[in-house]
Amino acid sequence: MERRYFGTDGVRGVVGEFLTPDLVERLGRAATIWSGAGEVFVGRDTRASGPELEDALARGAASAGGVAILGGVLPTPAVALAARELGIVISASHNPPAYNGVKFFVGGGGKLTDEQEAEIEQLLGAGPARQTGTIHRADDAATGYLEHVVERFGSDLAGLRIAVDCANGAYSGLAPAALARLGADVLSIGDTPDGTNINVGCGATDLAALQRAVVEGGFDLGIAFDGDGDRMLAVDERGNAVDGDQIVAVLALDLGVDLVAVTEMTNLGFHLLMRDHGVRVLTTPVGDRHVLEALRREGGVLGGEQSGHILYLRDHVTGDGLAAALLLCGALHGRRLGEVAGAMRRYPQVKENVRVGMPRLTAGIADVVNRYNGKLGGSGRVLVRPSGTEPFVRVLAEAEDEAVAAEACATIAALVREELG
Repeated sequence: MERRYFGTDGVRGVVGEFLTPDLVERLGRAATIWSGAGEVFVGRDTRASGPELEDALARGAASAGGVAILGGVLPTPAVALAARELGIVISASHNPPAYNGVKFFVGGGGKLTDEQEAEIEQLLGAGPARQTGTIHRADDAATGYLEHVVERFGSDLAGLRIAVDCANGAYSGLAPAALARLGADVLSIGDTPDGTNINVGCGATDLAALQRAVVEGGFDLGIAFDGDGDRMLAVDERGNAVDGDQIVAVLALDLGVDLVAVTEMTNLGFHLLMRDHGVRVLTTPVGDRHVLEALRREGGVLGGEQSGHILYLRDHVTGDGLAAALLLCGALHGRRLGEVAGAMRRYPQVKENVRVGMPRLTAGIADVVNRYNGKLGGSGRVLVRPSGTEPFVRVLAEAEDEAVAAEACATIAALVREELG
């Protein structure tokens, strides 16, 4: 069945245009009916639209006979951990404040498959049940989540000076408190959410403020989250960005795993490093749910995306920005982050997001991409994919020589604009 509303991760769009309270209420009702859940655990990020959409979602779940438990502002992984039957997060993750979205977890932290999402869409027209459910609030949800993550993933961080950018999102207050509790000297920025500043000039989508803070303050490293807390990137002591590929590489070597799962965006340098250390690599389509599916299928525990989704499934069920940050800090063992991350050689990657009317690929684009990949062979590649959350076609070119990558990216991006712009 073809999906109309669901994208890469849930339903997402500009509030008041694509995403309305009516749609969110119908999603809450449809998902509750579909799952047969008696209990629906709900969390949200710090967007101004969150409370209204939370109310709509709760009405929808209750109208299907469910019990809606509202956890308030919570990181996405906290909802995944707390969901016994069905978990729903009201968040547009890393998108700007005007966006919001609805993301789903089944019991045990699993994300929906394409088929399950299509089944929920088929129920969007369903009416209320004969017996209405109830709505309750869980005011201690954040405290319970913090206890779990610190206990399971924390280590002694005494003497470590860390700058933390909370993206004015769901980790505001929580993440700095966790790091300080473990002994770190913490500077917190992007920690004053007002409903309109989530992901704006801060967080994992814009590292500039964190880089300045680390360098000017002489910090050992910086940690940046996205608005809903399921992504984490880092900055080393010199202010250099450390992406998800490097973080997964550091953790793979420190934790001694024999298998990792990553996406097709992952740098070639990561694959070479894992090969040298005898670690098997599973490559999936873009999207942390595909990484999660691969790990569960193969019995692995570690995986992630270049964008900062880091999954470690020992004592967890999904990707968690704070858990990843604690593991990264614990992997330093007195060394500098720049030294540790430098074990992975990064091949130059040049990217461009091309705005289009309808994100898709044409036969002409695919033909040119195939020709480029044939020419680059094993020394590089071109990857073009439609965004599942925004009106873009994303172009990535990778090669040993940055000029070669730049030329390939520019050529493909121009073709995308010509055919789809």
